[in-house]
Amino acid sequence: MYILRNGKKGEIIEVNEHDWSTFKQKLNRKTGIDLDLYKEAQMKRRINNLVMRKGYKSFTEYLDFVAKDKDEFASFIEYLTINVSEFFRTPEKFSELETVIIPELLQRSPRLNIWSAGCSIGAEPYSIAMILDEKTPGVKHRILASDLDVDILNKAKTGIYSDNELKAISLGRKQKYFTKTADGKFAVSPTIKSKIEFRRHNLLKDSFENNFDLILCRNVVIYFTEEAKDKLYKEFFKALKPGGILFVGGTEAVLNYRDMGYENHRPFFYRRPLK
Repeated sequence: MYILRNGKKGEIIEVNEHDWSTFKQKLNRKTGIDLDLYKEAQMKRRINNLVMRKGYKSFTEYLDFVAKDKDEFASFIEYLTINVSEFFRTPEKFSELETVIIPELLQRSPRLNIWSAGCSIGAEPYSIAMILDEKTPGVKHRILASDLDVDILNKAKTGIYSDNELKAISLGRKQKYFTKTADGKFAVSPTIKSKIEFRRHNLLKDSFENNFDLILCRNVVIYFTEEAKDKLYKEFFKALKPGGILFVGGTEAVLNYRDMGYENHRPFFYRRPLK
């Protein structure tokens, strides 16, 4: 047994470990998500809060319910995979990417091969596409954008966003790359949409491509175990070209980067050595 507290109501409930184990097995069979690769205490707490809010007595009871409702299940997976993103997230780091990292990469490869891993709603790969469109107009780069959540990928492919989701975009870029829709939202231009290749991909299970100049994996691994993160960053290393860059989130510094072969090129930018 273990005990979890509901912070809002102050309730204490007991959850059977068999229930948790059964829940994990059913979820893995249905989605390919292996919760054994995530930090257990945090994920238990996160899912438990949801289960209690919905009024269910166990994890498996809740999973059995949402599995019967496509929309409810999609909402659960979105909650579980923490799909939070925005354009040019952490603007100061994106400025560094735009003014330093990408120009360096372009000196070695005039056509870049880029992977936005865990792309969520598509804000990140579209941000990259805008930068490259301005820096290298007419050049056909490859931007692969992947995520585990199929419904979130569909939103990304649609490319329609609220004004709030565009808050970090300059007025010039907003006018250049977006069209206002009838309901007051903003649609990414077809030119930018055409530059992105969206694909479902499980970072903790599926094989990786290689030969990338730049891999972005930001604010994705927050609930991964240390072992899962280490394995992931090692796979990213193998997927990079010599001289290629891994760009991680502001709370995801890779402390043991040397052990994996990386160079600390700049804070939160790790490079596979040229030799």
